[in-house]
Amino acid sequence: MSSNAPLEEFPEDGWSRVLAVVAHPDDLEYGAAGAIARWTRMGREVAYLLASKGEAGMDDTPPETAGPLRVQEQIESAAVVGVTDVEFLDHPDGLIEHTVELRRDIAAAIRRHRPDIIVTINHHPHWGPGFLNMADHRNLGNAVFDAVRDASNRWLFTDLGLEPWSGVQKVLVAGSPNATHAVDITDTLDAAIESLSKHAAYLTSLGDHGMSDPEEFLTTMALQTGQRFGARRATSFEVFNM
Repeated sequence: MSSNAPLEEFPEDGWSRVLAVVAHPDDLEYGAAGAIARWTRMGREVAYLLASKGEAGMDDTPPETAGPLRVQEQIESAAVVGVTDVEFLDHPDGLIEHTVELRRDIAAAIRRHRPDIIVTINHHPHWGPGFLNMADHRNLGNAVFDAVRDASNRWLFTDLGLEPWSGVQKVLVAGSPNATHAVDITDTLDAAIESLSKHAAYLTSLGDHGMSDPEEFLTTMALQTGQRFGARRATSFEVFNM
């Protein structure tokens, strides 16, 4: 699909619960949080599941300090967009693997939350031409697709003591180079900017490798996406029917 192709509007009827599953604190704040803020304002239930605590993500801060700091920043960031249910797993930041254990953890969360919609991070090898993706994102994203099916199979992970859930309608991939749909975030862009800004220590740690201004970054991204979506400020997803 051409990167200039028009984006379809993501349908916002027929579902009420969302589970966002990503690898690290801050993964959702580079665009998806604007859609999440819109949905929570509509009364939709949204929960976050993070595979790691992001403890290896700050070069100037040791993991034992960075982990708790990034957890707190993520909790505060999620609250800005109306999410208070935030769970962190203990898969090692930077070394997340596509294992049965990871699938089991995600399947358990799916069975607990019983979502209609799953949001995850780009699982493709690249973000776009010339920009390679990292292993944590690739492995986590692919494990999500497997876990959706695992969660629906009552003969898998029976030790969890949780009823199977086959109600996931769609998986939405944020940051995908193959985006198919978009969500209008005109009214929630400010919340998205504030949500990303809550990761202040992490963004400062990135220095020249990160961004100096979350407002400029997210506004530019929303306007670029909007060029494929009726000139509205928007965030995009690749949508898979399950």
